[in-house]
Parts: sequence; structure tokens; C-alpha cells
Amino acid sequence: MLRFILSRLMMALPTIVLVSITVFALIRFIPGDPAALMLGDMAQPEQIAQMRTELGLDKSMPQQFVIWAGNVLQGDLGKSIVNDEPVLPLVVSRFAVSAEIVLVAVLLASLIAVPAGVIAAWRQNSVIDLALVGTATVLLSIPTFWLGLLLLLFFGLKLGWLPVLGYVSIGDNVVGGLLYLVLPVMTLVIHEAGVLIRMARASTLEVLRLDYITHARAKGLSESAVLWRHAFKNAFGPTWTMIGLILGNLLGGIAVIETVFTIPGLGRLMVDAIFARDYPVIQGCLLFVALSYVLVNLIVDLLYPLFDPRVVAE
Repeated sequence: MLRFILSRLMMALPTIVLVSITVFALIRFIPGDPAALMLGDMAQPEQIAQMRTELGLDKSMPQQFVIWAGNVLQGDLGKSIVNDEPVLPLVVSRFAVSAEIVLVAVLLASLIAVPAGVIAAWRQNSVIDLALVGTATVLLSIPTFWLGLLLLLFFGLKLGWLPVLGYVSIGDNVVGGLLYLVLPVMTLVIHEAGVLIRMARASTLEVLRLDYITHARAKGLSESAVLWRHAFKNAFGPTWTMIGLILGNLLGGIAVIETVFTIPGLGRLMVDAIFARDYPVIQGCLLFVALSYVLVNLIVDLLYPLFDPRVVAE
């Protein structure tokens, strides 16, 4: 097991280095002079030169990367051009808002969709199976921004049950904070449930065709015991991987939901920084999202042997 953990950690290190280089290069290779773009058209040449010196743009590209990487390792992602705040605390505070929504949504979607997918596989080609598969396909086909707007219209404007726009921290007001989270969480749950139902169904069908399932049935075990005690654990491995991918994707791609519901999360921060040409914040957000994605997938890999011990043996 220790060898497996060390191998996964060693595989993650090159990915982190490559991600860091990519994030650094994306900002540096933007057409035009970043200093001039940040200061605007009315900036004087001496102001641009001073900004280039502050950002380290007057040095060679390798020197810039070494300085930037050294600062990142010390927790220094620079300062925001717009409000002159350190980037790291700003990104962390906004990321906490996004993570709050994403973690709850993925947990609820998993609790609903995984059992539904297993039941669909168990009742293959039945009315229940066709209904669940059809529902999952419809959910997958609905764009999240459109679904969010529909939920806003129905539950917010028509019924008036939930707040339409804005955000309140749960730490400041528990009940109010939960009410503001209902619609964005519901939007993500409905969409991602479609993905997980199909994945859970496909992996369960594959396991149900294996010989040891036939042997379990031959021993006289009930269908529920065969399904939940023998098939579910092995079928959950691929679904667990998909849950990790969904979690990583949502942490990096929640900007649309945050924009629809005006939630001050990491995605909204990145969108605002792009419009404001706040390159240190953009770079910090990109790095944080990329590293979060790598970390989530590393955790998924490390926990995978709990569902399939053969992974460690290999």
C-alpha cells in the first residue's frame, strides 16, 4: 500500500510542475504588453516601465518563471491590480464559497444518482430502467445556465420560496445562507445526477455479468444481497472515478453558475478579473483551480483501493 501511495505522489509531481509552467506561460504569452493592458490607454511610458519592473517583465522568461515559482512556494501570488490586495487570501476566501456549493452538490448527486443507476442495472430493460435512463439523458442535455434560470424563474419569481439573487455566508446567517445555496446546489445536482446515473448503471451491468455473481446466486443468496453485498462494491470503482472528475471540473468550471446566481465565488472572481485585466488575480485563480483539480484526482487515486483492492496488487 505504501508503494502504491508513493507511486501516485511521484506521478502527481510532474503534473504539478507542468501545470505551473502552463499557467505561467498563458499569462506571459497574451498578445500585447500586460503592463500596458493593465494600466490602460492613457498610461504614460514611465508608468508602463515601472509596472513592468514591478511585475518582473523586464527580465528574461526563465528568470521570470524562477522568481514567480519561488514566490508561489512561499505563498505569494502577488497583489491585485484593482484593489491592491494580496491575491492568495482573496483566492482562498472565494474558493471556500465555491467549494461549499460544489461539495454539497456532488454529495447529494452521488447519494441520489448512484443507487438509481444500480437499480436501473438490476432492472435492465424494465420500465424502471428505461425511465431512469431517459431521465438521465434529459438531465444531461439541459445546459446548466438555462436550468439555473428556469429554477430562478419558478422557485424565486413565481412561487417566491427562495431568494433570487445574492449571497449570504452561512457563518453570518445559517438559515439565510442555506436558502441562498438551495438553487445553485439544486442546479448542479440535477445536471450531474444524469452523468452519475449512466456511469453507475454501466459499471453495475458489467459487474453483474461476471462469474462470481452467478456463483453467488447459485448459493441461494437473495437478489438484494447479491446486488448490494457483492456487486455494488466492485461496480462503484469507476463511478468513484467519475465523481472525482466531476468534482474537479465543477471546482474549475462553476463560473457560469456563480454568474447566474451572483455568488462571489472563485469562478466569479476570475470572470471579474478578466474584464478588469487584473492579471495577477487571473494567474492566481488559474493556478489554484489547476492545483485543486490535480489534488482531487490524487485523492481519488489514493482512495480507489478501498473499492478495488486489485489496484494495489498490480
